[in-house]
Parts: sequence; structure tokens; C-alpha cells
Amino acid sequence: MKKLPISVCIISGAEAGRIGRALKSVVDWAGEIIVVLNEDVRDGTEEIAVKHGAKVFREPWKGFVGQKNSAADKATQPWLLNLDADEAVSPALAEEIGRVVSDAAAAHAVYKFPRCSFYCGRWIRHGDWYPDYVRRLWRKGAVRWIGREPHASLEIQGQDGRLRSDLQHYPMETINHQIAKTVKYADDFVQHCAEQKQSVNFLDLLVRPPWRFLRAYVFKLGFLDGWQGFSIAWLTAFYTFLRYVRVREAALPKENGQ
Repeated sequence: MKKLPISVCIISGAEAGRIGRALKSVVDWAGEIIVVLNEDVRDGTEEIAVKHGAKVFREPWKGFVGQKNSAADKATQPWLLNLDADEAVSPALAEEIGRVVSDAAAAHAVYKFPRCSFYCGRWIRHGDWYPDYVRRLWRKGAVRWIGREPHASLEIQGQDGRLRSDLQHYPMETINHQIAKTVKYADDFVQHCAEQKQSVNFLDLLVRPPWRFLRAYVFKLGFLDGWQGFSIAWLTAFYTFLRYVRVREAALPKENGQ
């Protein structure tokens, strides 16, 4: 396949078990692959990236926003595509991307597309997880990464374009993995609330978790995704409860030595 004028940018920690799939999905057509790897990683991720033709840069962790901007700054191609280690570009999406970056008069500087997650043996196409539009394709120099950790986003001016094909996402290796991520995200939420001096009341604990379940499972048709959709809706509700109750816990007065 002809190489496209595009730099695929990936930031990565210890991802030897997953990054190969991401790289394999772009290696045949990406003009350049940039991997910014955490400097302490020693699990073989670098060797897999090099095997797929990536340029690897080891750097200390600067947060998602800083790391993604660092990867983008190293790109030399006129178009950039951001990819996470747990994602893969489907053949249909690759074809759409190819048409955009090969068009000198492309209508937009930034493009978004749906992301479809694979969960417990099933592609999830309803509920809170789909279509999950993500902005990942842009002209070099058009935008920068901004946002609150760990949720980086592209700052855009004006309207973005939309592609129709899915980016494939493999976010959870196991349900235990999902629960562990839930705890980590709750920690991040507690820190954000402390920084913003944001409080949580009992109504948040009472209303928000059941609402998240109803929204995902009933109103967004999560029940059409079988038991996996039910699991996602309940664990999302649990995550909602956990992050708000953790804020309440953090506000409790500290006991002195007891």
C-alpha cells in the first residue's frame, strides 16, 4: 500500500501486550510512526515498536496532555493521527483517512470519528460507550492538546469534519482491569474537586448513580448489548457513586494519630 502523508503518534507506558495490534493496523500505510515511551518502561514495548518501524523517544512522564503534545511536536508529516496503545484503525477507517489526507483541499483541519469498544467478547454499539466520537486526525500545527488529566482533548477553532468508520478500542482486558481503572479515575476526580474547591452533597450520591445506569441501559439502549451492556451500565453507575463518595470521604476532618 502507498504510504500516506501522515504521522501516527502514540504515547505509551508498558504496553508490550497490546501495542503490537495498534502498530500493525497502521504500519502498511502510515508515512511515519512516532512513539513517545515512558522512560522507565522495560517490558519489551520499545522492541515491538521498533520492529514495526516506529521512531521511539523515551521521556519522563509529563501527563497525558504534555506527552501527547510532545509526540505531535516530533511529527514531520502534514497530517497527524493520534492512536492509543489499546486501539486499532479498522480497514474502513484507514480508507477514509487515506482519502482525507490525500486531498490537498480537504474541507476541515480536524476530523473526528466513532470509537467502538470490544468488551468481554462483544463489540459494544449502544449505551454510554458508543458512538464515543473522538477527535484524532488533524493538520500539523492546526491544534494542540489541552484538558484536565487524564482526559486530554484537542482544542479546535471552528467546525470539525466527521468520518463514518469506527476506530477499534480494546479498553478492558478483564473486569478486574475495568474496576482498577475505575478506582484510578475516582482518585483523579477527587484531586480535581479539591483543586476546584468543589463539594458533593447527599443528592449527588442519591441521584447520579441510578441516573447513569438508566441513561446507559434504558435511554441509550444498552440492553441491546446483552449481559455486557448490563455490566457496563452497572459498573458505570458504581464508578459514579465511587467518585462522589470519595470526595465526601476526602472532606472528612482528619483524626490526629488515631
